[in-house]
Amino acid sequence: MSQPLDRRAFLQQGAAAATLAAAGLAADKEKDVLPIIDTHQHLWDLKKFRLPWLKRAAHLDRSYLMEDYLKAAAELARSKAEPPARIVKTVYMEVDLAPEQQQAEADYVRDICEGGKTPMVAAVVSGRPNSDGFAKYARQFKDSPYIKGIRQVLHGPDTPAGYCLDKRFIAGIRLLGELGLSFDLCMRPQELPDAAKLIDACPDTRFILDHCGNADVQARDRTRWKKDMAAVAKRKNVVGKVSGIVATAKPGAWTADDLAPIVNHTLEVFGPDRVMFGGDWPVCTKASTLAQWVEALRAVVKDRKAEEQRKLFHDNAVRVYRLG
Repeated sequence: MSQPLDRRAFLQQGAAAATLAAAGLAADKEKDVLPIIDTHQHLWDLKKFRLPWLKRAAHLDRSYLMEDYLKAAAELARSKAEPPARIVKTVYMEVDLAPEQQQAEADYVRDICEGGKTPMVAAVVSGRPNSDGFAKYARQFKDSPYIKGIRQVLHGPDTPAGYCLDKRFIAGIRLLGELGLSFDLCMRPQELPDAAKLIDACPDTRFILDHCGNADVQARDRTRWKKDMAAVAKRKNVVGKVSGIVATAKPGAWTADDLAPIVNHTLEVFGPDRVMFGGDWPVCTKASTLAQWVEALRAVVKDRKAEEQRKLFHDNAVRVYRLG
């Protein structure tokens, strides 16, 4: 069973939520406000959970709690960009924690969503589709108003190429489709052809391709990535998530123009109805604040139709993650 928030954590969340509300109030008074749903919001409390990969990411090796995220969101709400924008909802994204803690993570984030004290309204939780017990684990989320899908990070050093094409893995992903759950794909860009094969093998499951297929902002040649992204996008049961890429930019030496080729290609091959924004906070802080990342993305898409911008930042997320 999940544990209730202690008093200190509850008060911290309440104060942080009040900070965000106060910062967003001015935006609400404007005639035009761009509402944003952040479909890729991480949290981790190192007093509760173990994230083995943090050993390779020293800059992130501390707890990142809801009050921290809300401060980052409040910075965006105070931005002078026009029209003003504010984050109205978030979808938690699993954080590749120790597998034995998956149930505890699901209980933890479900409690936050159910509590209604923060913008977090839904979650994609961790799971291992080819593991013993996965079917029982996944079935508990059928018809859940909060748990919308499963993710397993596929680009870790211990995960070999082709891992997602294992028969048991495919069976687990097919089960998600039967349960009405989605699967977020997060993999090395050179393995995008494997993603296409997996999607073909699971036609009744909805996929979300994270981080523009993990394209590298600093790469000089993206020929293969562009071809493979276009091939994946031909599958109609997959959506592209415009997230994560700013973390690969050179800290302190990048501009919106550096992100534009990746963003624009993703938007072009998936089309305006199959793309969603994701903040990837706090991973994005390797090179950018959340506000800087949003402002850069808005600069990239500023000449697109207002309707298409709203779909990217808000409307498509409501449909894909069934946020109501």
